Amino acid sequence: MFSEPLQAGRLNFGEKLIALNWPFLLLITAIASIGIAALYSVAGGSFEPWAERQVIRYCVGLGFLFLVALVDIRFWLQAAYPIYGVALALLVAVPIVGVESGGAQRWLGWGNATFQPSELMKVALVMAIARYYQWLPPRHVSNPLALLVPLGLVGAPVMLVLGQPDLGTALLFAAVGVGLLFLAGISWLYFFFGAAAVLGAMPFVWQRLHAYQQERILTFVEPDRDPLGAGYHILQSKIALGAGGVSGKGFMQGTQSHLNFLPEKHTDFIFTMFGEEMGFIGASILLGLYLLAILSISYMALRCRSPFARLMAGGIGITMFVYVFINVAMVMGLVPVVGVPLPLVSYGGTAMLTLMFGLGLALNAHVHRKIVFRRHEVRAI
Repeated sequence: MFSEPLQAGRLNFGEKLIALNWPFLLLITAIASIGIAALYSVAGGSFEPWAERQVIRYCVGLGFLFLVALVDIRFWLQAAYPIYGVALALLVAVPIVGVESGGAQRWLGWGNATFQPSELMKVALVMAIARYYQWLPPRHVSNPLALLVPLGLVGAPVMLVLGQPDLGTALLFAAVGVGLLFLAGISWLYFFFGAAAVLGAMPFVWQRLHAYQQERILTFVEPDRDPLGAGYHILQSKIALGAGGVSGKGFMQGTQSHLNFLPEKHTDFIFTMFGEEMGFIGASILLGLYLLAILSISYMALRCRSPFARLMAGGIGITMFVYVFINVAMVMGLVPVVGVPLPLVSYGGTAMLTLMFGLGLALNAHVHRKIVFRRHEVRAI
C-alpha cells in the first residue's frame, strides 16, 4: 500500500517531540509517583530499600521510553521478529542456566543482577504479531492457515513459561494473544470454538497442574479451607482492604502492612496496602488514572493508519489492562492468586523497564500515526 509523500517520509526530531502525547506522559508519571509514595510508606517512612531504587528505575525507564518513542517506526517494524527471537531464546535458556527462587526457575542471573525473560516476551509478542498482520493481506485475516503463525507465536512462550512453572504468565500471554487476534479482525467463530475447546480441555489441564497450583484454585473457591496456609494471603488482603473503609487509615498508618500481616506488600499486594491507607476513595483515584492511561493508549491506537502501529499500540494497551485487572482482582479475591505486578506501582526492575519499553512503543505508534508503509518495507516471515 502506498501513501502520500509526506505520510511516507521521515519525521525530523522536532516534529517527533511535538507529536508526543505529553498528557499521557504526565499521567503515567502520576501513577509511578503513587507507587513510589506507597513504597516509601511500606518501608516505614524511608526511601530505603525500595522507593529510592524505584525512583532511579523510573527515571532510567523514562529516558528509555523517549528513546524508543523517537526512533523511526520502520526500525521497530524490522526489529520485531529479531526481538521476539531473542526473548524466545532467553526463555529457552531459563531451565538450562536459570536462577531458582521460591521453588520456581524463572530468572537469568549475571552476578547480583537478575532478569526475567518472560517480561521481555510480553512486549516482544505484541511486536511480532503486529508485524505479521502488517504483512498479511486483510482478505486472509480469517484464513485458517493464516492463523497458524500467530497461534505459534503465542503458543511457544506459553509452553515455555508453563515449564518454569508460571501458570499466571502463561495465561496472560494467552489473554494478550486473544486480544490481538480480536483487534486484527479475525472471525468471531474462532473465539466461540476456541472457548468451547478450552472448556473441554479443563479436566485434562487440571490433572497436569502442579499441586500448589491446584491448591491456589481450590483456595480461591473456598479461602477459609486453609486460613493459615494457602488461604492466608487472600484473607489478609481482604482484611486490609476492608479495614481501609471509605477514606482509609491515612498515609503510613496501615496496620496490616506495617505489622507484617500482609505478604508481598511491596510487590504483588501493594494495591491492598494502598487501599488500606487511602481507602475506597484513594483506590478509586488510582484505578481512575489507570483507566485514563488505557483509554489514552486506545485513542492513540485508533488514530494509527498502519496495522503495525495500530496493533502494537493496541497490544500494549491490552497488556496493561490485563495486568491491572488481574492484580486488582487477585487481591480482592475475585481470581486465584498469581504472581502479577501492578504496572508502575509494584516494586521490580525488569517489570518497570519492559513496561516503559512497551509504553514507548505505544507513543512511537502515536508519533508515526500517519505513516503508511510502502510494499518494499514489509516482507514475509
